[in-house]
Amino acid sequence: MDDKTLLLRCTQEMGLMLTEEQVDQFFLYRQLLLSWNEKMNLTAITDPTEVVLKHFADCLSLLPQAKLPQGAKVIDVGTGAGFPGIPIKIARPDLSLTLLDSLQKRITFLDEVVQSLGLTNVTLYHSRAEDGGRNPALREQFDGCVARAVASLPVLAEYCLPFLKVGGVFVALKGPDAQKEWQESQKALKVLGGGAGQVLPVQVPFTDLSHCLVVVKKTHQTPKTYPRKAGTAAKKPIQ
Repeated sequence: MDDKTLLLRCTQEMGLMLTEEQVDQFFLYRQLLLSWNEKMNLTAITDPTEVVLKHFADCLSLLPQAKLPQGAKVIDVGTGAGFPGIPIKIARPDLSLTLLDSLQKRITFLDEVVQSLGLTNVTLYHSRAEDGGRNPALREQFDGCVARAVASLPVLAEYCLPFLKVGGVFVALKGPDAQKEWQESQKALKVLGGGAGQVLPVQVPFTDLSHCLVVVKKTHQTPKTYPRKAGTAAKKPIQ
């Protein structure tokens, strides 16, 4: 099966339908990712088929579970090379997307991706998560906050929950230790405004890849003391 058919079959298994134009956008994104990766470190995954499965399909697996409303404002915290933000934006062009990353070089790359793919309603922010969470233009402005491979869950909660409006949803793509991290993050989630949540196991179609999605609804405002200054959450997680 060629890579385009593979992507279409994967997304159909997830209940997502991609147009020909969306498929073309994914493959232009892959081309840019692999070409820029020769100049700067964006991904350790360089096999073209693995990019389709381990980046694109992996990121898209959050959409069936996150249930983001039409036109939702979503922020991807610590987006890196654009994961999961860019794949979910390609699949859901109705979303208004903000990509936040602390490294200017990655923002420059993402700017080229956004322009080349013709994506609209995408804002790029060069900022650390802790500074972004205190910025009035970003704080409690979003319906959804997504993150992948950024930090352990108690730390990630402090990075992400300040961006969400009450009623918004925080979705983290986590690995096999998700259940343990979930237990360790209960106090942090409660303190930062998170309500009941769940850990959902996800199998990526046509692969042996499985991961977990942590999905948490925000039920009350984050106290003004959070996020703490840069570096503090990682050194002293709320536990």
